[in-house]
Amino acid sequence: MTKAARDINALQATAVLVSTIIGVGVLPLPLFAVRAANTGGPLVTILACGCALIGLMFVAMLGMRFPDETIIQYSERLIGKWPARAVGLCVVVFFALLTSLTAREFGEVVVTSVLKQTPVEVTVIVMLMLAAISARNTMTTFAYIHFFYVPLLLVPVLLIISLSLKNAEMLNLQPIWGNRPTGMTDGIVTIAALFQGSFVLTIVIPAMRKPAKALAVSLYSILIAGGLYVVIVIAVIGVFGAEETRELLWPTLELAKATSLPANVLERLDGAFLAVWVTAVFTTLLSSYYLTSQSLTQLLRLQEPRIFTFFLLPFVFVLAMVPANIVKMYESVVFVGRIGLALTTVYPGLLLLIAVLRKKGGSALDR
Repeated sequence: MTKAARDINALQATAVLVSTIIGVGVLPLPLFAVRAANTGGPLVTILACGCALIGLMFVAMLGMRFPDETIIQYSERLIGKWPARAVGLCVVVFFALLTSLTAREFGEVVVTSVLKQTPVEVTVIVMLMLAAISARNTMTTFAYIHFFYVPLLLVPVLLIISLSLKNAEMLNLQPIWGNRPTGMTDGIVTIAALFQGSFVLTIVIPAMRKPAKALAVSLYSILIAGGLYVVIVIAVIGVFGAEETRELLWPTLELAKATSLPANVLERLDGAFLAVWVTAVFTTLLSSYYLTSQSLTQLLRLQEPRIFTFFLLPFVFVLAMVPANIVKMYESVVFVGRIGLALTTVYPGLLLLIAVLRKKGGSALDR
C-alpha cells in the first residue's frame, strides 16, 4: 500500500475494531456465558477477552513487522506461495461463512421480535445488500463509517445497562467462579469466537499513518468492546439470575425489555435497543464483508476489490439460508466460530513465530 494511502489514525483504527466486535453476538452472549459457568459467566467472559486479545496481538505484531502488506501478502514470504494461498482461501471462505451467519442471525431476531409477518429471506438480503454497497468504498470511507457509529453504539447500551443495574441483585453473581462450572473451556472458546471480526485489523494496518500503534489499538479495542461484554453479562445475570438467564434465547434483549427510563418516560427500552443493535450488526457485517472481498482480491492478484462486492452477494445469501431453523443456525455459529479460531489466532501465532525465527520483516517503529 502506498504511503499516500496512509490516512487512518489510531483512534479511527480503534473505532473500526470496537464497532466490528460489538455486533450480533451481543444478544446471546449472556446465555453462552451462563451455560458455561452459571454465576461465573462474567469470569468466563473476562477470560475469553484475554484469549481474543492474544490472537489480536499476534495480528498486530505481524502488521508491525510487515506494515505495507496484509496477511494474505506477507504469509507467502513466510511459508511459501501455495501453502499461503491455500490458507488464504480458507480465510476467505471462513469470513464469507461468518458474514452469512451474522446476516441470518440478524434476520431471525428481526422476524421474531419486530417484523413477524416478514420472511427471513427479505431481512437477510436487505442487510447483505446494504453491506455490499457500503463495501465498495475506500478504506478511508470504511474507517469513517465505523468512527461515526461507535458513539451511537456505546452510549445507548451503557445507558440501558446503568439503568438496569438498579434492579440487580449481587447475590445472583455469587460465587464469582460459578456453581460447579462444567463447560468453562467451551464457554471461553465460544465467547472468544465473538471477537473474530477484529481480524479486519490485518487490512487496516497498511492504511494506518503509524502502524507502530497497532498493538495499542488492539489493547484499547479489547478493553472497550470486551469491557462492554463483561458489563452486559454482569447486568443480565444480576437482574435475572443464572437459572432464568439459561432459559432465555436473547437475554440482552430481555434486559432491555425489563428496563425503563426514570419517571416512566419509556416503560420499555427494547425498541431503542434494537435500533442500536441493528447499527451494530451493520458495522460488523460491513467489516466481515469488506475483509472477504479485499482478501479475495489480493489472493487473485487483482487491483480492483469492488468487482467482488456484488459477485459475493448470492453466494453469501445462499450460505445464510442453509441452516433449517434458529437452533441449527446457532449450532453452526458455535461450530464455525470455534473452527475459525485456528485461522484468526493459531495461524497468525505460527506466522509470527516463523517471522521471528527467520528474521523476516522490518519494524514499523523504524518508519
